[in-house]
Amino acid sequence: MTFRSFTILIIILFFSLSPFDQEQNEITMKDKSRSSSSGITLFLCGDVMTGRGLDQVLPHPVDPTIYESYVKDARDYILLAERVNGPINKPVSYSYIWGDAMEVWNKIDPTLKIINLETSITTHDQPWSGKGINYRMHPENIKVFTSAGIDFCSLANNHLLDWGREGLLETLQTLKDAGIACAGAGINLADAGRPAQFEVGQSRVIIIAYGSVTSGILKSWAASAENSGVNLLPGQDDKALDIIGKQVKSIKQPGDIVIFSVHWGSNWGYDIPGDQRSFAHALIDNAGVDIIHGHSSHHPRGIELYKDKLIIYGAGDFINDYEGISGYEQYRDDLTLMYFPMIDPSGGTLISMILVPMQIRKFRLNHVSVADARWLLDMLNREGRKLGTSAVLTEDGYYSLHWD
Repeated sequence: MTFRSFTILIIILFFSLSPFDQEQNEITMKDKSRSSSSGITLFLCGDVMTGRGLDQVLPHPVDPTIYESYVKDARDYILLAERVNGPINKPVSYSYIWGDAMEVWNKIDPTLKIINLETSITTHDQPWSGKGINYRMHPENIKVFTSAGIDFCSLANNHLLDWGREGLLETLQTLKDAGIACAGAGINLADAGRPAQFEVGQSRVIIIAYGSVTSGILKSWAASAENSGVNLLPGQDDKALDIIGKQVKSIKQPGDIVIFSVHWGSNWGYDIPGDQRSFAHALIDNAGVDIIHGHSSHHPRGIELYKDKLIIYGAGDFINDYEGISGYEQYRDDLTLMYFPMIDPSGGTLISMILVPMQIRKFRLNHVSVADARWLLDMLNREGRKLGTSAVLTEDGYYSLHWD
């Protein structure tokens, strides 16, 4: 790419897996069977996009060839980031991208770390025809997740089949071999729809993952009885509620916490559509869901507590390679959030929640400045006011969520 191409580059990005068998999802976390006397603390975040530029700075990058309108070499995203924030010394360590988040994880010590993975893990070199933007990471770089102790990846999103069904199958196998649970995509519909389960003390955390076409998932990506693919949400209506409710009823027992991880909605903006909010409420009222872990937006959106149960409508990206890309600066997609809800397993209600602000800089998560911490806090309060929530800054620079 020429220097002139860089200077005129404005990319509008519309980025936004279940295991092979029952054994992969039904995991007894013996070394994670921890919960405080008052509840179970989880870590949640939005989209983790370790392909493209990030994969290229890791020890084992794939072939950098990509098939975007402007960019044909994934290493160009490194150059964009370096023009803004300075050189990145390559290759980086596997833990490098998590940066200061590692310190926060060590301090808060969540029982489970749950992410939405928006990157195919494969060396397959044929992208999905016409997709436009294709994320992939070399399977050898799976250590980027094991180094951070990631427990679960939601795979029902609009990038897991970027490199075809072959890429999806290699992703599933790589996660399985690494001992990382997943849900939301699989070798067939039954596999894609199968929840992940974690035993935590006397309770279980059950994660069901769906993706919606509203996030840009192609209908042709839907898993079927014969084909691998994504666990596609059939809609935001009574039919979908009935399917999800029957699934939850078949598996949920007293003391279980059910998380509904869903890739839905637009990439940009703070508006939460009325039908999305109504559907979220109905998942809690009628389907037995305790936490709604929504993602797809590239920046955090407002948080709601409905009947004391947590609804994250848009968690925002957690890590990506967008540095130097212009077009949506007003949303500050370089600022990300770590979500740490403490849940009462007796009823699935939220006891408390800490949010930790981070900034992506040099493909790494960093503590934010005082000004950026204030910007994010103001956003959370502005958008939360519409939903009955607010946040206050704590002495250690974190946010504490409050609700009506």
